[in-house]
Amino acid sequence: MASLLARAFRTIGKFSLATSIGMGLVASDALAQQATPSPGSAKAVFGAVTLPTQGAPQSIGFYAKGCLAGAVALPADGPTWQAMRPSRNRRWGRPETIGLLERLSRDAAKNDGWPGLLVGDISQPRGGPMINGHASHQIGLDADVWLTPMPRRKMTAEEREAMPFTTMLAKDKFLTINDKVWTPAHARLLMRAASYPEVERIFVNPAIKKKMCETWTGDRSNLGKLRPEYGHDSHFHIRLRCPPGSVGCTGQAPVAAGDGCDKSLAWWFGPEPWAKPKPSTKPPVKPREVMVADLPKACQAVLAAPSAASARSAASGDKAAGVSAETDAMPVSGDTPPGQIPQQ
Repeated sequence: MASLLARAFRTIGKFSLATSIGMGLVASDALAQQATPSPGSAKAVFGAVTLPTQGAPQSIGFYAKGCLAGAVALPADGPTWQAMRPSRNRRWGRPETIGLLERLSRDAAKNDGWPGLLVGDISQPRGGPMINGHASHQIGLDADVWLTPMPRRKMTAEEREAMPFTTMLAKDKFLTINDKVWTPAHARLLMRAASYPEVERIFVNPAIKKKMCETWTGDRSNLGKLRPEYGHDSHFHIRLRCPPGSVGCTGQAPVAAGDGCDKSLAWWFGPEPWAKPKPSTKPPVKPREVMVADLPKACQAVLAAPSAASARSAASGDKAAGVSAETDAMPVSGDTPPGQIPQQ
């Protein structure tokens, strides 16, 4: 592994990518500001819904092409977590997802020296495409957790909207961890999250994956769940597998065997992921907006279904995940990788 990465860094020097790519990655957690969606587009329609459906939870379709019925919300505050960016109203998910986040927050606080989670985007009330910030997070099985530990006090809504992200990357080096902000507690938190069987993969910045490969000395059996992905330098992205019996939920291919500290990681430190597209003689084709009709047919029924009585009535994973939590009425941050880079 060390020799693979050494050769990769020598290649980087030849291509003079360190400055341009390194600085771009430091800013990678800035929200992806996209053009305002057209009325009637899937982004506009799902983004306008403020409450989930009534009834049992159901994930419909794939992580990046689907919707969500019967969602519950992560309470805005708990003993060991706080929900961020409340105005975005993206703290909805399957009960299994909400329960997992609450469990992780408690376990990490008790065992890993992590005072609590700052939780970013999960999904919209009925899932579906988001106006900005993500390609996935559409079926209630994805969740972002900040790499900033929770403050000891309850933050105001204004603070949750304005609090800046903290990158784990050094500003003047290519894909290199800043050891002034990275701590052993970060590593323990990631491996705690990866330890749960329902977690299928966790997206982290390639530099974070490399750091874990080089420094983690504990049980490495779940290290392969940490998948290198563009961005993810100030938060990590948890993805749960489709729950058993979840008809209509389309899963992702399983993570390959091994710890992932191999040539698949070294690839991120070479020129290929960052190469400019080859010029084309054909005029560029403007991407067509995704419409509701492009999603699984059941998503139209999800949009038409009756709403839960209120956000408060649907807020808490305890209904199906066996947890109890403080609940309030405060309605929640994210990332989007470039389309040309494969999501693992």
